[in-house]
Amino acid sequence: MIRIYRHDIEVPSSAIDENGHVNNVQYVQWMQDAAVQHSNASGCTQTTLELGATWVIRSHQIEYLRPAFNKDHIIVLTWVSNFRKVRSLRKYRFFRKSDKAILANGETDWVLVISSSGRPLAIPGHLAAKFELIPEQSEPLDFEKLP
Repeated sequence: MIRIYRHDIEVPSSAIDENGHVNNVQYVQWMQDAAVQHSNASGCTQTTLELGATWVIRSHQIEYLRPAFNKDHIIVLTWVSNFRKVRSLRKYRFFRKSDKAILANGETDWVLVISSSGRPLAIPGHLAAKFELIPEQSEPLDFEKLP
């Protein structure tokens, strides 16, 4: 079980906007990429497919703190914060490796749905068990001090 998943990115030039830094929309894509990789690594993706289900994002929120630039090495940490009947809250923290600065914090509210109908599906216990929930007081503040 991977409590906190680490996703490394080298900022490509295609992510840079007319202001000379990473476009804000890019962070949403990186959040989805990190979540999918964490799900794959934990076995959640396979279990979800076996249920005939899929996860969809209901909402997302991002707090931008500092800009990122072309060729920056970004570390995205992601973890699951809670499960509710059909929903799961996932959180993210973006760091620049060179100076360890926190660039952004984010969260996504995911809903488990039946693939064929799009109807919400109650999250089974064996699916939720693929992740260890990280309470707010245990959220990572440094990418180098992961357990």
